[in-house]
Amino acid sequence: MSDETHREPVYQVHWVPGARRGGGFSVLSAGADGRILVWQLDSEGQLTLSDGFALVTQQVPRNIKLSKARGDSLLGVTSLSLCPWDSDMFLVGVEGGLVLKCSFSTRTPAAVSSPSSGLALRAPAQFSFSSHAGPIHAIHCSPFHRNLFLCAGMDGHAHLRSLLQATPLLSLRLSDSYLFSVRWSPTRPLVFAAATGQGSVVIFDLGRGSLRPAATIEQDAGGKPVYCLEFNPKQPHLLAAGNADGTVKIWQLSAELIEQGQREAAQLEQLANEATE
Repeated sequence: MSDETHREPVYQVHWVPGARRGGGFSVLSAGADGRILVWQLDSEGQLTLSDGFALVTQQVPRNIKLSKARGDSLLGVTSLSLCPWDSDMFLVGVEGGLVLKCSFSTRTPAAVSSPSSGLALRAPAQFSFSSHAGPIHAIHCSPFHRNLFLCAGMDGHAHLRSLLQATPLLSLRLSDSYLFSVRWSPTRPLVFAAATGQGSVVIFDLGRGSLRPAATIEQDAGGKPVYCLEFNPKQPHLLAAGNADGTVKIWQLSAELIEQGQREAAQLEQLANEATE
């Protein structure tokens, strides 16, 4: 703990492969203090701070009107996703509902005070997308298309977005409560799952041409939230869900939800091409 490290809850951690950070692996952390920090493991097994960024209200791109800014001018990070297609890019969701496209290689100093002996933080935000009505709880980049990603949050909507435009391609209301997690299927380009604040897991198939879920798993959780989800990349018929009551449940999905159709990749490309120029 120091003046240059996190001073508020950390909401996201990610392993950053060496291709991004110059060899080996680093750990990226992001928190409610608006800081995104990169740590490396030294020879004595200690984490040392090697790089850092800060999301400052005044340095957020102005293509979208900013609202609900923190009094200290920093935007608290509630979700983050690394881009599998571009090692320099990452996406960040913040408390006020914005999603920001950010760059590791930015040289712009962040307009925040830094300790005289500390690391100079940089401002990573390059572009802001249209906002949700409340904090963004989850972002996930598509493993099948370089320009597509999903985000979800407090307003119960999952947005399918393109990196090429500010407004969503699709806005899907999946819950009357919060959405806490959203994950693309590792085998079906058009399928994703979302965790709801009402205790259910919703699986959506974009290829059906319907606004209704392909499947809804009711967990008999007494209305308590599902906080996290993860598909098994080796056994894609398995979906894990972490619940508010402290339990983890593993669900087995049908072949219909895991076997890719013949034109599925083409349909995803067609959706991506709907982005405006």
